Amino acid sequence: MTAIKREFKVQDEGAVRLDLFLAENLPDLSRTRIKEVILAGRVWVNGKSVKPHYKIRPDDAIAVEIEEKGAPENRPEDIPLRILHEDQDIIVIDKPAGMVVHPACGNPEHTLVNALLYHTRNELSSLGGGVRPGIVHRLDKNTSGVMVVAKHDAAHRHLARQFRKHSVVKIYEAVVKGVIQHDEMKCEEPVGRSFLNRKKVVVKPSGGKDACTYFRVIERFPNATHVEARPVTGRTHQVRVHLAYLGYPILGDTFYGGESGWISRHALHARMLELEHPALKQRMRWVSDLAGDMKQLIVALRK
Repeated sequence: MTAIKREFKVQDEGAVRLDLFLAENLPDLSRTRIKEVILAGRVWVNGKSVKPHYKIRPDDAIAVEIEEKGAPENRPEDIPLRILHEDQDIIVIDKPAGMVVHPACGNPEHTLVNALLYHTRNELSSLGGGVRPGIVHRLDKNTSGVMVVAKHDAAHRHLARQFRKHSVVKIYEAVVKGVIQHDEMKCEEPVGRSFLNRKKVVVKPSGGKDACTYFRVIERFPNATHVEARPVTGRTHQVRVHLAYLGYPILGDTFYGGESGWISRHALHARMLELEHPALKQRMRWVSDLAGDMKQLIVALRK
């Protein structure tokens, strides 16, 4: 069995039960499994073992150690990568749609992590655990675009701190169903995991995590709109869920009501990423050209 360590710093969740907090932040684990891990003494809050009903508080430091039965063993694989930037601290990747970021049940190989292990000769940070080396943030399997990866632990901590403080600037492009009338929009609806389907994220006015996304119209079509999205927070599926909530699901996003015969995946692309370099302490920006299938989609919609 492989032991995976995860650490969390509580922000502003208030008096939420520990087991509910972990269910929100460890969506791959069932509520029953989370309770087992806590009762086994594998969860520590501020260095002490606690009970599942412990009420977490702002600034609590939570550490979790999970033994993953049959966890996939990461193997370096010679998979081509489009590299936007690389130095001794970080590597910035233009991830293609269809590539899973790290191995998991159902996707044990051919992931971005497998490709990175081969390219860097296993020189990736260890803070993501054995399954997620170097991974500071993620893009969904079918989202294309810019991702930054840490090569060592100090770089990982520096990057993770920026993501927590929302000082990283991320800009996405999406093509959505319907014609958006306003040139600009803003959505601040809290989001969280659905209790009925843990893989799905929903708007949760009560009990959800704060989430904020700005939208700007790039181009309108007869029955669709090309938009720019700038998420301030980085919640799972945030852009997809906020757009669906506003009534404009992303084309091809069958999970959130954007079924379409125009494109075979959700039309979402991470175009730009800006952050402070962990060693140089300078702001740096990387841009990825719009993915080919989304360019074809836009051409088709114009016609």
